[in-house]
Order: sequence, then C-alpha cells, then structure tokens
Amino acid sequence: MKWYWIKTSALIRKLFPRYVWHLPNHQNKVYLTFDDGPTPEITPWVLDLLDHYHAKATFFCIGDNIQKFPEIYHDVISRGHQIGNHTYNHLNGWKTATSHYIENTFEWEKYAVSKSLLFRPPYGKIKNKQAQKLMQKGYRIVMWDVLSADFDVTISPEKCLENVVKNIEPGSIVVFHDSVKAFKNLQYALPQTLKYLKEKGYQCEGIL
Repeated sequence: MKWYWIKTSALIRKLFPRYVWHLPNHQNKVYLTFDDGPTPEITPWVLDLLDHYHAKATFFCIGDNIQKFPEIYHDVISRGHQIGNHTYNHLNGWKTATSHYIENTFEWEKYAVSKSLLFRPPYGKIKNKQAQKLMQKGYRIVMWDVLSADFDVTISPEKCLENVVKNIEPGSIVVFHDSVKAFKNLQYALPQTLKYLKEKGYQCEGIL
C-alpha cells in the first residue's frame, strides 16, 4: 500500500504553516528539487539535462555524499544551482534523538562550500522540537507540494511522470531524487517533465 501523498493537501500545509510547501507566483515559476546526492554519473546526468533546458534547481545533498564526491558537489554550485542541507547521514527525524539530529545536521555544514539555510528533512519526517531548533538557527524547512515518487520501485516511469505533470502548478516545489534507487524512474520522467514545462511556458528556478 502506498504510504505517501503525491500532492500535499492544504490541510497538511495548514497544520505546519512555518514550513515552506510551495512558493505561489504569477510568473509561472516552479521549483524542481533533487534529494540524496551528489551521486556519481546520476547527478552529472541531471546537471547536463538541466543545462539543456536552461533550468535551475535546488539540490538537497547528503553531507556524507558531499564528503565522498566533492567534485560533483562543486559542479552543482558552479552551474548556478541552489544547495540545501539534507543532514549528514540521511536521518529519519522521527527515529532520532533531537540532540543527535541537530548535531548531524550541523556536521553537514563542515563539508559545504558555504552555509545554506535551506533544509529538507529526509523522508519528510522531523519532530517539532527538531524543526524549532533549526529555525532558531535561521534554517528554512523546505517541504514540497508535488512528489514524483521516483524512489518507489513498484511504480512505472510513466506513473512517475504522471505524478508530476498532473499536479504541478505555478509555485510548486517538486521532489525528485538523484540517487541510484530512483534512477530508473528519473531517467524517463525528468526529461519528459522538463519538455512539458518548457512547452507550457514554465520557468524552473532554485529556491532562494
């Protein structure tokens, strides 16, 4: 049984109003985001595709991956994309003591070129106390209103694409993953998504 929402409901957004769920605008801007990288081969492929469509995005990187693949991480930045904190070890906040969660998040900062105040909790799971502590340090908790579900190996690439194009609207924050697990779906859905967005006159930008 599916355990996630493709389109985040207005009720959920209302329950957590201090989190960033979408960025409404009248300029047809949308915000593609990529979690869990940088990943050899996959992240460079994503970057080349974004360049082809003159699209910008936000990459929520795992600190351990930044440490392992710094050249890819630097390439993301050099191509003009935004960077966000995704904890150092991809921690599930619901299953992690708050003190350790915060320490792990700050560990990420040691390997980032410059501090980013954008934070996305892995799995979208974070305790209120954890979020409060991060926001006290100036972090913005960035969630999403459209989930591609590319990580779900039980769905088809076509369904992954459908999840995005049937739900995206101006201001949407869309989640993809530049990870090995997601690549089968991402490889099909991302080019088709970018083509669709171009045809519909959308602009893809990084979250500031």
